[in-house]
Amino acid sequence: MLVVDKLAILADAAKYDASCASSGADRRDSSRTGGIGSTGGMGICHSYTPDGRCVSLLKILLTNFCVFDCAYCVNRVSSNVPRARFTPQEVVDLTLDFYKRNYIEGLFLSSGIIRDSDYTMEQVVDVARRLREEHAFAGYIHLKTIPNAKPDLLAAAGRYADRLSINVELPTEAGLSKLAPQKDAQSIRTSMGDLRWRIDEARQARKEPKSNIVRAKPPRFAPAGQSTQMIVGADATSDRDILRTSTNLYGNYRLRRVYYSAFSPIPDASKQLPLQAPPLQREHRLYQADWLLRFYEFDVDEIAPASGSGQLDLDVDPKLAWALRNPQRFPVDVNSAPRESLLRVPGFGTRNVDRLLASRRYTRLRIDDLARLRVPLRKALPFIELADHHPRASLDDPATLRRRLAPKPAQGTLF
Repeated sequence: MLVVDKLAILADAAKYDASCASSGADRRDSSRTGGIGSTGGMGICHSYTPDGRCVSLLKILLTNFCVFDCAYCVNRVSSNVPRARFTPQEVVDLTLDFYKRNYIEGLFLSSGIIRDSDYTMEQVVDVARRLREEHAFAGYIHLKTIPNAKPDLLAAAGRYADRLSINVELPTEAGLSKLAPQKDAQSIRTSMGDLRWRIDEARQARKEPKSNIVRAKPPRFAPAGQSTQMIVGADATSDRDILRTSTNLYGNYRLRRVYYSAFSPIPDASKQLPLQAPPLQREHRLYQADWLLRFYEFDVDEIAPASGSGQLDLDVDPKLAWALRNPQRFPVDVNSAPRESLLRVPGFGTRNVDRLLASRRYTRLRIDDLARLRVPLRKALPFIELADHHPRASLDDPATLRRRLAPKPAQGTLF
């Protein structure tokens, strides 16, 4: 099979993995070392980092053959799909070739399980080793690691990669046992814990105070941390339980990101799977809720209360939904409220809040001041008090306020 044919199959097979991003990597540029590559620059954009920088990654599988038979996976061993496999050198050649053409800025490499976990991990690590050691490649590398692989292989992966990820696959152990019985949730957590320990150890070693004794610089280990992915909608797990799992993962393993991937129906699917994909809006709301948990001091019980269905509201974003359920917390006086109260106001982002706190030291803020700071006034004004504004009775009727603030229904396209 020609390399171009393999690329068509294995690039398409990799599209189901959402857990690739390049935020947090070391800034490296090979222009002064005689090598190849950079973690910066511009190319064909496939994703955005939190600072707004566009990045492009060659996102492929080493192979789409897999010895596992996970019900939700299009590449499972019982699936009737065309199969292909790259050699490590073919992946290296493709990466360098695309990089030199300015098509990409790095590589995201995952794989189905070939033979066993150790053999697969050896192949994945070999690609990164050849790029770094034989070609002095300084671009971004994200490797998907195999949970049951030997610890020394995971350690080698971290020496070459900017970011590592291990997919938990499904939010609950019960869901994983049902749909992927060959995978073990405890093994996944153990591998994530091992990576956390190695990442923390490497960061601490590089922070050691300088002394007069000349020592070699401690080796780097996955400086962009680790991430994971959960499939949403393949089982009956509620949004509340998904967010509780995410909170646990962030707290116990210090993940940089949890990615949510809406289940996509696959050919010859198992009867255990739903016939339709969940609405993509659900995935979007989970990302918004995840942001509230990490940066806005919310907890799961506030975003998805136990008294409700456990599902996020698809019509309005999670912060607005919380505000409408808690009218007694408003209006918030922008000129005197503490930061934690301002973060709860719909439409206020962390940057908006920091600018407001800085500005109000010199003047009492008015509507025009918020407009100059590009605050979305339509969403924020019903919940705030300013020197020249008071929402009056709008908070007394949350149902009417919800209808006014919710996005207008739109006719979906047929094509």
